[in-house]
Amino acid sequence: MSETRENRLKRLQMRSMRRGIKEMDIILMRYAAARLDDMDDAALDAYELLLNENDQDLYQWVSGQQEAPADLQAQIADVRAVATGQ
Repeated sequence: MSETRENRLKRLQMRSMRRGIKEMDIILMRYAAARLDDMDDAALDAYELLLNENDQDLYQWVSGQQEAPADLQAQIADVRAVATGQ
């Protein structure tokens, strides 16, 4: 039995706000609220992979302290844009 879209969105929202580092909780909670509903399945798959990344790495990428890996740069830029209100 496959997961319904509604359940998947709820699960990803929870994973976005229960990270371990409060800063990433806030950043990804806002991102999820702003973007998840409009994502297609491929974008949700990519976001789910992003959620598997280490919080310390994610924070450094989103904050610009380190460059994100090439395959994540566009997604990290979108997270950063939401986080900074751009």
